[in-house]
Amino acid sequence: MLASLLAFTVAAALLTMAPGLDTALVLRTAAVEGPRRAYAAALGIGAGCFVWGMLAVAGLGVVLLASELAYRALQMAGALYLGWLGLKLIFGPRAAADAAASSAAPRGGSAWAWFGRGLMTNLLNPKAGLFYVTFMPQFIPADANVFLFGAALVLIHDVEGILWFTLLIAATRPLAAWLRRPAVTLWLDRATGGLFLAFGAKLALDQRA
Repeated sequence: MLASLLAFTVAAALLTMAPGLDTALVLRTAAVEGPRRAYAAALGIGAGCFVWGMLAVAGLGVVLLASELAYRALQMAGALYLGWLGLKLIFGPRAAADAAASSAAPRGGSAWAWFGRGLMTNLLNPKAGLFYVTFMPQFIPADANVFLFGAALVLIHDVEGILWFTLLIAATRPLAAWLRRPAVTLWLDRATGGLFLAFGAKLALDQRA
């Protein structure tokens, strides 16, 4: 069992560090909104992953494999949500005065709002559910309690994600003043918005193998 845990820990860590939507969201939030909102977004992402993981462990994630309609409905909802976020960032970027405002001033909504954004980007992405359904079983030993061992794997993956996002957020702090310049903020918003649109399009067009 220990060998399975270690193997999953390494494999999940490599997948966690691979660039993707979650990384883009956390980096942009840390650079423009500050560490507090970035941590909130990271925790929302972690919560979404945990929900998908536990659904998979409980067997409910199999519905995504069995039902094409359920998969496509969730897939399109996720694509539309990402598209909405992307367009909002591209066509409604921060005003220069807002970007140059004091760090004590409220910007871009509450930490709970950013938690919700992180949560929804994962809950509306059926690929997250399929990841747990297809990836985790190969690391669960035949003689293990499937629910308890699976829950342990989900928790490991979640902790790894939070640690990785913590490192990303910390990495932005030395560059915080530069990243909050109006021109840089505008570029970050539009670049991140473009990434969200690309991820949304990819999600909408993806076909299950």
